Amino acid sequence: MPKKVLAVIPARGGSKGVPAKNLAPVGGVPLVARAVRACLGARLVTDVVVSTDDAAIAEAARAAGAEVVARPAELSGDTATSEAAVLHALESYEGTDVVLLVQATSPFITSEEIDGVAAAVAENGADSALTVAPSHGFIWREGAEAHGVNHDKAYRPRRQDRPQDYLETGAAYAMDAEGFRTAGHRFFGRTDLVRTDPARVLEIDDPHDLARARALAPHFDSAALPTLADIDAVVLDFDGTQTDDRVLIDSEGRELVAVHRGDGLGVAALRDRTPLRLLILSTEQNPVVAARARKLRIPVLHGIDRKDIALKQWCDEQSIAPERVLYVGNDVNDLPCFALAGWPVAVADAHDVVRGAARAVTTTPGGEGAIREIAAWLLGPTLNTPHTLNTPTQ
Repeated sequence: MPKKVLAVIPARGGSKGVPAKNLAPVGGVPLVARAVRACLGARLVTDVVVSTDDAAIAEAARAAGAEVVARPAELSGDTATSEAAVLHALESYEGTDVVLLVQATSPFITSEEIDGVAAAVAENGADSALTVAPSHGFIWREGAEAHGVNHDKAYRPRRQDRPQDYLETGAAYAMDAEGFRTAGHRFFGRTDLVRTDPARVLEIDDPHDLARARALAPHFDSAALPTLADIDAVVLDFDGTQTDDRVLIDSEGRELVAVHRGDGLGVAALRDRTPLRLLILSTEQNPVVAARARKLRIPVLHGIDRKDIALKQWCDEQSIAPERVLYVGNDVNDLPCFALAGWPVAVADAHDVVRGAARAVTTTPGGEGAIREIAAWLLGPTLNTPHTLNTPTQ
């Protein structure tokens, strides 16, 4: 009979290094939701549960598809161990054969790696297993005199002449459930090592780790682009997204911007060939925004101070769930809408913080065909971005 495999994601609300760490978005998705999705995608996992003491984390976990176990106060302090949280969650799942500990703070854990540790215990006879990455570094430790930990400092063999060392990634662990109850800790009996890609190894413990994760997410998440099945609406910022963020002013003070013909073709294709609702949403008050919307034949809301409030109201009026919205932006005033939309997308030359908060990033800069590129994601490669001339709009 297939074994019952429970994946537990400990995610308490308190975090001193990074406030609200487990809800911090990486690639536009909260860390706890990224972990839930990886577990749900694993072949061997039968149940996914988030152990938390925080209502917002619980809501995000349920929205991502996990069940939630409320963690008691005595297991929620700074000294509480992950093992204690897993043992507590395990009490609610009778008949579990294998229990996994999956850390939300490892944002690039894959479903295949989770399956790897699960299979080591469920199928290959190990009592416990963990994800590791090959390591070739010489490790030193300070003391009265600095000394080598994994080497003799008087002898420096070549890498190929040294035993292979492995770094514990901290991402995923698997334990035989009964053995874990008896031992009370994650390593017991025969422990198997499951190798992972060292390039994806990153644990978020401080703001610098979070910044690195956000910078790397567009590279590691590039395969996860939206499809028509994922969204019901596309909402576009204007300046810096449909333009290159420059403004030309004539002698009478009139402002002109340049837009891309390819973007117009992409919007027209989305408008005419899909059931998607389209909207331009901008803080800019200049009539040029409304002129562009008329040209594209799509609705516009401009001169908006709080775009997130306007977006939420528009979604309510259109009966569209915000998590089914693809929102395209480029600057920090788009971040509140990024937090609301299910598919926040940044153009290639967006502000660093915006690209880090995005779930997907175009390869094309704003005003140079980025919207055409997004249309190609949704409609196929026949809409690949062309190299066409910019057209002034007054």
